[in-house]
Amino acid sequence: MTPNSTLQKLSLFCVFLLLIFTTGCILTPQRLANPESDTQPFLPPTLAPTSTPTIPPTRTPVEDESPADCTNVLSFLKDLTIPDGTGVQPGQKLDKQWKIINNGTCNWGEAYTLRLIAGPEMGVNPEQPLFPARVGSPVTIQIEFTAPTEPGSYRSAWQAYTPGGEPFGDPIFIEIVVEAP
Repeated sequence: MTPNSTLQKLSLFCVFLLLIFTTGCILTPQRLANPESDTQPFLPPTLAPTSTPTIPPTRTPVEDESPADCTNVLSFLKDLTIPDGTGVQPGQKLDKQWKIINNGTCNWGEAYTLRLIAGPEMGVNPEQPLFPARVGSPVTIQIEFTAPTEPGSYRSAWQAYTPGGEPFGDPIFIEIVVEAP
């Protein structure tokens, strides 16, 4: 065997390998379609949002369907947050909540208010909307106060008012002690 023949055989072998590799790259496997099958080809899942947007709850309006001679009564049940005499820091934000019930015969509509009747405003408007409530409904009233900056005892008292400006029911209050810094 001569060096030329070995070189020729090696060259042919390399060409043969080159053809195999290039043919493998060009050819793509074909799937045979099954004409009797109704199945769709597999599609990989795509990313989708994991949560759906939420819509904040809204108040359901209470129509003032009460008779003209109905009676307005707000009964205090309990303090839900910030018990009387709680010590707080000067300027601290305070989330005060009271549990009350509409014990009268009038439904409270959008025109009912809660008004400051004594003590400091503590950073809030002295007139707040009274949460609408049907007769016999318990309600949570919430006001976000800011403690005064001077140390001392403070009491802010609030009263419910009818659309005509008449006060009614139990007064509610927040009573705090602002501590020295």
